[in-house]
Amino acid sequence: MKEVAFKPIKTEADLLAQPEDEYMSPAQLDFFRRKLQALEAELRANAGETTEHLRETTLVPDPADRATIEEEHALELRTRDRERKLIKKVQQALANIEAGEYGYCEETGEPIGLARLLARPTATLSIEAQQRRELRQRQYGD
Repeated sequence: MKEVAFKPIKTEADLLAQPEDEYMSPAQLDFFRRKLQALEAELRANAGETTEHLRETTLVPDPADRATIEEEHALELRTRDRERKLIKKVQQALANIEAGEYGYCEETGEPIGLARLLARPTATLSIEAQQRRELRQRQYGD
């Protein structure tokens, strides 16, 4: 595949100023690829900090202090678990970029929209499809 030269998009304002017919152009895909890669790097750095923080545990004789420390560790581990799941979504979004499927609703095939992708770069559904899914989940459970 021949590499196409394009002017990189540097800011969200520049991205939003793009004409509608440029949706998911190489420049836009490059913008989201960089955004997703930065998010993944940040999440991985957080995971490394958690590992180091948990290794630094000190023995505290007071049971109340020990309980507080254990609760803080549990909260931190839950947060990292959510971030671990987000890393998988980021990797899937990057794979979708490479496959040419990024930015389009997996249910309807319609564009997800730049504003939604800026707010949630891992989105796979349009707002309407996401609302329908959430309504079904509320009505019928998971």
